Amino acid sequence: MIITVIGLGLIGGSFAKTLKNHHSNIHVIGSDIYQKHEKKALELGLVDECLPFENAISQAEIILLAVPVNIIEQQLKDILDKIEPRQLVIDFGSTKHNITASVAGHRNRKNYLAAHPMAGTENTGPEAAFAGLYTNKILIICDQEFTDNQLLEKAISIFNLLSFQLIYMDSKSHDKHIAYVSHLSHVSSFMLGLTVLDIEQDEKNIFHMAGSGFQSTVRLAMSSADMWTPIFIQNKSNVKKALSQYITQLKEFEEALDQEDEQMLHQMMSRANNIKKALDKKQQL
Repeated sequence: MIITVIGLGLIGGSFAKTLKNHHSNIHVIGSDIYQKHEKKALELGLVDECLPFENAISQAEIILLAVPVNIIEQQLKDILDKIEPRQLVIDFGSTKHNITASVAGHRNRKNYLAAHPMAGTENTGPEAAFAGLYTNKILIICDQEFTDNQLLEKAISIFNLLSFQLIYMDSKSHDKHIAYVSHLSHVSSFMLGLTVLDIEQDEKNIFHMAGSGFQSTVRLAMSSADMWTPIFIQNKSNVKKALSQYITQLKEFEEALDQEDEQMLHQMMSRANNIKKALDKKQQL
């Protein structure tokens, strides 16, 4: 089987590396707008070869788009214009509704599958890729009813090789829920990073006091701005709703603190403790 990966960073590179490491019958072609990424991907053994975009597309049975969501939206229609019935395009973007809507009426819509792996790190580039990134991670498959059944089965066989746990959802619901469990946490981390950096200008020793709690909370602030800017724009309405609710909670906390309302502060934090139960329940599913 020949698989082409467009975008050789953490997401695409890990997809390629895992398949190459464990499945010798899969030939992986890479393509990236940055030649240095293609060179590094070859050096690291993430892919078998790198080809120009058009050649990489024409030779593949499965094409994975692992680039920023605005680029996915631009490339997807162009690829669907050119592919043959045997070929399948999969995107791994963090938003879904804009992308799926952009090709809703396309004659080759059945050759496209929308998916989102709930996996990643704050690191970027081919050097960040590693085999096993997706092991036992959730993969959200959206609007699968619009994909050809045989092509869907082929995609699922690949996802099973990567040890994904599959769940299914419509693209609108995906974007709504992901705004809370992923996009909002990134906004919070980015803004916390900015807040502390602003303070650090006057208080040079602040980072000497930064413990593991701060580091884990602010880790997402090291994520790629190139990737996250279009995500926030594409999912703007849902991110704004999530932000509005978050800001309301922050204001209530500020008011309780201002009034030295110990009962309210304790109550809010105790309610937040219930997130552990929710996460424990998820792990048991």
